[in-house]
Amino acid sequence: MRAVLASANPGKLRELRHALPDWEIEPLEADDYPPETGETYYDNARAKALFGRDREPGRWVLGEDSGLEVEGLDGAPGIKSARFAGGLHVERLLAELEGVEGAARGARYGCELVALSPEGEEHRGTGILEGLIAGQPSGSEGFGFDPVFIPDGEEKTVAELGDSWKAENSHRARAASALPVALAAKRP
Repeated sequence: MRAVLASANPGKLRELRHALPDWEIEPLEADDYPPETGETYYDNARAKALFGRDREPGRWVLGEDSGLEVEGLDGAPGIKSARFAGGLHVERLLAELEGVEGAARGARYGCELVALSPEGEEHRGTGILEGLIAGQPSGSEGFGFDPVFIPDGEEKTVAELGDSWKAENSHRARAASALPVALAAKRP
């Protein structure tokens, strides 16, 4: 299966190529992606997929949106994760959680993956990774909030666990695993 990914994020492309080994995924060549104005990850992922379909008609197109939701911040940054303090997102998150302890440091990564077939059929994969926010960043792999996100059942951050762990266990990997199931369910 060949597809284009409507994203300019090389980390997401790398992760989805690993998570969907039966797919050949290329980045969509565009520099005018639409703004992420949806109310949900699904809304944004679908808008990206539709944008990609307009650019690459007749091809499979993937749209993805994901984010981090923190209990002590009432679910923020959520769908605004990509725009959360620009390049200082980890620093801002830790500053906003200063003095916050226990369950309020609970967090989850969420991901929606939307695939549009050449015929216009929509397929969807959803992935969640539960965990908590560490008191300080640690580790050098991954991207985004990975240096401060400790998944449930682990003692290290995603950035410490590494790209191999993330490729198998992340919210994006889980959404990608759900996508072939959704595709199979719609086949006769």
